[in-house]
Parts: sequence; C-alpha cells; structure tokens
Amino acid sequence: MDDLLQSAMESALDGAVAPVVLDPTTSANAMIFALITLLGVGMAVIYVPLRLFLTLTARSRRLRLLQRIRQLREELGKPVGSA
Repeated sequence: MDDLLQSAMESALDGAVAPVVLDPTTSANAMIFALITLLGVGMAVIYVPLRLFLTLTARSRRLRLLQRIRQLREELGKPVGSA
C-alpha cells in the first residue's frame, strides 16, 4: 500500500514538474488578448466622441427649449393689446 502511494506521489510530482510554456507570443491566449484589447480600444475611440457629441447636443436642445419656454411665459404675461 505504501509503495502504491509512493509511486502515485512520484508520478504526480513528475507531472507537475513538466515544462511550462511561458512565452506569451506562442500561445493562442496572447492572440485572443490582443484581439480583445484592440476591440476595446476601437470601441472606446468610437464611443467617447459619440457620447460627448450626444451629451453636448442634448444640452443645447434643452437650453433652447428652456429659452423658448421663458419667451412664451413672458408673452403670456403681456397684455393682449400690446403686442
């Protein structure tokens, strides 16, 4: 029983000491990482200017709407004959 346990431990250790490939340029994981990174950068390059544009245009539309509301309120406050 001890011999069996000893041989199992030795074979497990031999398997753990097997050479590990640490060169990231030779693995498919590096290609996947580079692809996902490029995709993320591309999305950021498109998203950030688009988000800024949409935010600025929404604010300008909101400002114009508020100015129009103020103008209409002022017109409603004036007497009817003094237009």
